[in-house]
Amino acid sequence: MSTASIAIMAAILCYLFLMIVIGFQFSKTNTSTDDFYLGGRRLGPFVTAMSAEASDMSSWLLMGLPGVAYLTGICDAAWTAIGLALGTWLNWFFVSKKIRRYSQQINAITIPDFFSKRYHDKNMLNCIAAIIIVIFFIPYTASGFAACGKLFASLFGVDYMAAMVICAIIIVAYTALGGFLAASTTDLIQSIVMTVALITVVFFSGYMAGGFDAVIENAKALPGYLSLSNTYDLASGSAQPYGIITIFSMLAWGLGYFGMPHVLLRFMAIEEEEKLTTSRRIASVWVIISMAVAIFIGVCGLAVTKAGAIDMLTGSDSETIIVKIADLLSSQGIFCAILAGIILAGILAATMSTADSQLLAASSSVSQNLLRDTFGIDLSERASLVAARLTVLAISVIAIFLARDPASSVFGIVSFAWAGFGAAFGPVMLCALFWKRSNKYGAFASMLSGGIMIFVWKYMVRPMGGAWDIYELLPAFLVALALNIAVSLLTGKPDASIEAEFEQAMKGRADF
Repeated sequence: MSTASIAIMAAILCYLFLMIVIGFQFSKTNTSTDDFYLGGRRLGPFVTAMSAEASDMSSWLLMGLPGVAYLTGICDAAWTAIGLALGTWLNWFFVSKKIRRYSQQINAITIPDFFSKRYHDKNMLNCIAAIIIVIFFIPYTASGFAACGKLFASLFGVDYMAAMVICAIIIVAYTALGGFLAASTTDLIQSIVMTVALITVVFFSGYMAGGFDAVIENAKALPGYLSLSNTYDLASGSAQPYGIITIFSMLAWGLGYFGMPHVLLRFMAIEEEEKLTTSRRIASVWVIISMAVAIFIGVCGLAVTKAGAIDMLTGSDSETIIVKIADLLSSQGIFCAILAGIILAGILAATMSTADSQLLAASSSVSQNLLRDTFGIDLSERASLVAARLTVLAISVIAIFLARDPASSVFGIVSFAWAGFGAAFGPVMLCALFWKRSNKYGAFASMLSGGIMIFVWKYMVRPMGGAWDIYELLPAFLVALALNIAVSLLTGKPDASIEAEFEQAMKGRADF
């Protein structure tokens, strides 16, 4: 193994060791399921902001987004990023304080628990919400494991499956040990590592391409590459139109935030509601800058390829562009090799920050919402913690199985899971927080229709192409919202006690 490879490996191992140490330290603070799943509502504003966005961005930020920009230009990536930036801000502005106040008032510690207590429903909403979380979080977690496997396989030439399993073991270890506080604290560290990685890669790739002027000139020479209304087709070397329907389809990514359990849980966990204003500002700025830099890295990466420094990447291999640039950096000396290790740790950070949050949300759905609440299994606090940790392990094993194919696309898997949560939970969450007349029947119809519509549209309608080629989140979200409203109006009004709780939760709203 070369000196550069040793330096890279050392940097990555130091990072991974730090994650496990954090998990071990926080394991001592978990005395109840409230601590394990929500950290006792003790998060500060900076940790809340950065852990929410680090868990949100995932490996998609450092692999999926640059890969799309590398292959097709800025159009597809930019409209997706714009939708996500808008969704981030709207979610923090309209939802964060309301769900923090409401969840504390009714003592809800998970998203299914919130829906159940909000509508005074004992089993129906709890059960369906928990099942939806498990269904969509398993492939989401699998995408993270796949990103880890791709990272080590492409960099060190090691076996993809072995690399993925080792990374999964580390993620499971600190998540199962430390719970929510460990996941949130490591997410904060991971967001910092991700930021360092983005900054380092963008400047080094610009340098290797011959300067940023050369990067822009190369992009300008490719038809449609820098357009917001066309994409670049690598095979034909021509511009392809990007229609208004497709633009709205990509902007619809922003709707997903209203239903993301691992993001909404951060809102619920902050120590004081008023501090969410600070968190919103930090989160919004970081998201906008980080996505813009990630897209530009894809543009720079193609210029580096044209300069002959790296080979042309096609298909899902384009998602390893940052890995290739880091490998190139490592050949510039020992200090650069350490920097390359930090960059690669940043990809791990992006992956792990999402995977740990998803594992926690999924495990809480099984151990808390299904075993205890739905099936009425009476577990002590200790037994419940054990069940939660075993669930983390079981879900990880399934995710590893699903991610066994190294050719799977990180962007594609994340896209599907994101749509699932956005459609199944987004309309329900908005109605639960903003409409007193909504009831449990409308919530149930909304969840069920949103989740089913994702599969129907993706596998039956969207393949028809043309005007039907719309990201499944948008039509599924609209159908779920319409059914929530219609079914709520066609069935009885909520009990007076539910309306009283709603009115109490809406009082004392602070200005943003």
